[in-house]
Amino acid sequence: MQMTSCCEACEENLAPGELTATFCGTPNYIAPEMLRGQEYGYSVDWWALGVLMFEMLVGRSPFEIVGQTDNPDQDTEDYLFQVILEKPIRIPRSLTVKAAGVLKGFLNKSPQDRLGCHPETGFEDIQTHPFFRVLDFDALYAKQIPPPYKPQVRGERDLVHFDPTFIKEPVVLTPDDPYVYLIVDLHYIFKMNSSKLGNTVVTARCNYFTLKFIY
Repeated sequence: MQMTSCCEACEENLAPGELTATFCGTPNYIAPEMLRGQEYGYSVDWWALGVLMFEMLVGRSPFEIVGQTDNPDQDTEDYLFQVILEKPIRIPRSLTVKAAGVLKGFLNKSPQDRLGCHPETGFEDIQTHPFFRVLDFDALYAKQIPPPYKPQVRGERDLVHFDPTFIKEPVVLTPDDPYVYLIVDLHYIFKMNSSKLGNTVVTARCNYFTLKFIY
């Protein structure tokens, strides 16, 4: 199994100690400091990991709002962000002390106090946490830890373990607005070549708007 990175700070190619202020990410995984408009580093990634672990351990999101009320105003992205910022996260008592502890650590709304965010011992704090202490991180880095479950497949394109519901879905790109793709493609191309462009102004005209990129 391979996991795709959804880390906001990683996507910004931040060096240790560097900060950014880009607002991006899947709404349910966005960290409080990003919603506050504060600069952030890798703290947002440890928060997102905490949300993912909560979902895997509990079976639901720590910020479940869909179907919780008949009020349409409480079933919106803005309300979700309000919940992330203001409401305390309740850790189920059914979890072990170690599991509850690591979730509380990653889901601390204060990035300064969040597990993994100490400027000097951040990742070491994660490695030595009781929840992760049983892991051999050297073997993990070397990909020497056997997976607990290894599905039997007949080849790279064997879809026997995929739900037929998803296999039968049409292949489409989302969103389907071509101008959105133009913005993303242009920004990526110019960002990758910014060192060669210097202080260059690039103008792109579309049917609905004009974009200016300064590099």
